Amino acid sequence: MSLLNISELKKSFLSPGGEAHAVVDVPSFSLGEKEQVALSGESGSGKTTFLNLIAGIIRADSGSIRIGETELTSLKESKRDRVRASEIGYIFQTFNLLQGFTCLENVLLGMSFGAKADRDVAKKLLERVGLSDRMSHFPRQLSTGQQQRVAVARALASRPRLVLADEPTGNLDHQNARDALALIRETCDETGAALLLVSHDRAVLEAFEVCRDLKEINIARREEAAV
Repeated sequence: MSLLNISELKKSFLSPGGEAHAVVDVPSFSLGEKEQVALSGESGSGKTTFLNLIAGIIRADSGSIRIGETELTSLKESKRDRVRASEIGYIFQTFNLLQGFTCLENVLLGMSFGAKADRDVAKKLLERVGLSDRMSHFPRQLSTGQQQRVAVARALASRPRLVLADEPTGNLDHQNARDALALIRETCDETGAALLLVSHDRAVLEAFEVCRDLKEINIARREEAAV
C-alpha cells in the first residue's frame, strides 16, 4: 500500500533576470508504507527542493502530493505545518539543531509541534541513539556524529509515518556516515516509518535495496542535461 503518491508535480523559481527556471517536474512517484528508498542526486539536481515540496515547507506550482489520505498541495501553510508535525520527520544535512538548547530540549521542541512533547519518549529515543549521557549537553559540546544522532532522534520523536533525509551523511567521515545510515534505517524499521533518503554518496546508495535516480524521474533536470 502506498503511503506517498506524487503526480504531475512542478516547481519553478525565478532567475535573477526574472525568467522562470524549472527545478522539479515529476510526472509520477510513489513510496509504500514502511518502504525504504534512496534517491541519487548530484548537487543542483533539485533533490532538496523535491524533499521540501513533500514536507510542505514550500508549495508546489502544480500537481499532487498525497500522504496517506491527505492531499498536501491544496492545504494552506498552517495546515501543511500540522501535517508535517504529525506525519513527517525530516533529517537535514546541516542538522538544524537549536544551539541554545540541550539535546533533550531539541528533541522535545521537535515533538511540541505535533500532538505533545513527551519527556520520557524523548529520553528513550536519545538512549536508543546512544546519547544517554549527553542529554544535558548543548550541540556545540557534541561531535558532528553525535549531533547527527540528536537530529535522528528529533526526526523520529513524533513517530512519523514518513522520514525524509537530505544528504544525512554529507558532513560525516566514513565511519560516522556508515553508523548514521545504519541508525536511521534501524530506527525507521523499529518505528514502522517509511524512509526516503537523498544522497550522492555511492556507498550510501549501494546500501539500499531500492535506489532511484532523481534525474530520471525529474523531467526538468533530464531536459536540462540534454541541452
